[in-house]
Amino acid sequence: MIQKDGEIHEDVTHRIKTGWLKWRNASRVLCDSKIPLKLKGKFYRTAIRPALLYDSKCWAVKYQHEQKTSVAEMRMLRWMCGHIRKDKIRNKVIRNKIGVVPIEEKVRDTRLRWFGHVRRRPKDAPVRRVDEIEQLIKKRSRG
Repeated sequence: MIQKDGEIHEDVTHRIKTGWLKWRNASRVLCDSKIPLKLKGKFYRTAIRPALLYDSKCWAVKYQHEQKTSVAEMRMLRWMCGHIRKDKIRNKVIRNKIGVVPIEEKVRDTRLRWFGHVRRRPKDAPVRRVDEIEQLIKKRSRG
């Protein structure tokens, strides 16, 4: 979902809402204190995070978008552990308990993977031709 001004705010909020929808569907498992945190983390990585990151390889991410997704993820992770922000437990500690890396790193990984796929395409592929046209346009003389 790209807006008229070329921004992706709506797409990011839609992904976050989708992540929360998946969270609500799995809350019985994720909020159960009898289930180990590592298993909850594994379930989170396989069920909820893909819903949050779907199609993020095409995003032109700004700091605001990273911040929004990071806040949503940390709220989910804190809730999984049974903590609130007033407990003043650092994000790194919670991530280590659950075994989850920051979502910003996963977004960067998916974007780099997509970039690698584009670079390995044949020279006559439409994506590569557009890339070559952009390079030709950028080569201008001074002044």
